[in-house]
Amino acid sequence: MVDDTALVDADVLRGRMAERLEQAGLEAGMAQDTATILAEADLLGHRTHGIALLKMYLDCIRDGTMASSGAPDVLSKRGAAQLWDGKRLPGAWLTLKAIAEAETMARTHGTGTIVIRRSFHIACLAAYLEPVARRGMILQLQTSAPQSATVAPAGGTSAVLSPSPIAIGYPTDDQPILIDISTSVTSNSLVRQLAREGRSLPHPWVIREDGKATTDPQESEVILPLGGLDAGHKGYAMGLMVEALTSGLAGKGRADETSFLGANVFVQVIDPEAFGGLDALGGVMGHVSDLCRTARPIDPANPVRLPGEAALARKARQLKDGVTVDAALWAMHSG
Repeated sequence: MVDDTALVDADVLRGRMAERLEQAGLEAGMAQDTATILAEADLLGHRTHGIALLKMYLDCIRDGTMASSGAPDVLSKRGAAQLWDGKRLPGAWLTLKAIAEAETMARTHGTGTIVIRRSFHIACLAAYLEPVARRGMILQLQTSAPQSATVAPAGGTSAVLSPSPIAIGYPTDDQPILIDISTSVTSNSLVRQLAREGRSLPHPWVIREDGKATTDPQESEVILPLGGLDAGHKGYAMGLMVEALTSGLAGKGRADETSFLGANVFVQVIDPEAFGGLDALGGVMGHVSDLCRTARPIDPANPVRLPGEAALARKARQLKDGVTVDAALWAMHSG
C-alpha cells in the first residue's frame, strides 16, 4: 500500500505556508498569523482545516476575494464591547487581533466581546483556544457563514443555515479543555469529499427532499442539524443561537447579498479573576475532569476522555516527530 502522507517539521510547515501566502500578495504579518492557525489545525489533527485550505486561500488572495492588506473598521465601541467590519481581511489575522483586544478588555472589565462582520474564512476554531486558556482566560468563539446554506432546520428538508461551529477553551488545574463542535451533524467538507469520491457517509447525516435521511451524499448534500432526525431540534436551536450572536449582532446576515467565502465572528474573552478566581475555576473544573475520566467506561479499553485531550496529545507527538500532512499537498506547496 502506497503511503499518501508525509511527515513535516512543524516550523517548516508553518514557515512554508507563510512564504506561499506572502508570495501570493498577503501582507507579511497577516501571512504569518494565517500560517500559524493553519499549522495549528494540522498539529491538532484537524487536517481538513490546515494545509488543505492553503490552495483555496492562495486563489482567493490572487483574485481579490481575500483582502491582502488594510485594517478593520471599528464601527461601535464601548468599554467591553466592539463591532468591527472585517473588510474581507484574512480571518485568522482578524480573529487573533480580536482575541488580543478582547483579552485586554477582559483584564480591565472582566470580559471583552468583539463581533466581526465581513471577515474572510477563519479556519479551525480549536486552533485559537489553547494559548488563551494557558494564559488563564476563557475564550469563546462562534462563527457563521452568511453566504452558505447547507444545513436544514429541524423538520425541514431544504438548506437554510451553515454548520456554524461553537468553540470554548478554559483552564483547569491540569491541561486546558478545548471544545470545538459544529451545530450540524457533520461538516460540509466531509460531505463534499465523499460525494466526489462516490463514497458513503458513516451514518445517515444528510436528508433527501422526501424527508428520509441517507448515507449517500450523491442523493443529497443537505446536512441535518446536530442530533439528526431524533434530536435535531437541539442542534437547530444552537445554530440559531450562533446566527444571533454573529450575524444578528453584526447587523449583516443572510438577507445581505454576499458571495465571498466570508464569516461573521463572535469573540469573547472572560477573566476568571473577575468572578470566583482562576484558582477556583481550575480546582472546580479539574475535579469535574477527574470525575469524567474515572467514570465507568462502556469499553474498558477506551476510557472516557475530555474534549481536546486527544488533540493535545497528538500535537505534542507531532511537534516531536513531524506533522502528518497529505503528501500531494506538501509536494504542491513545498516545491
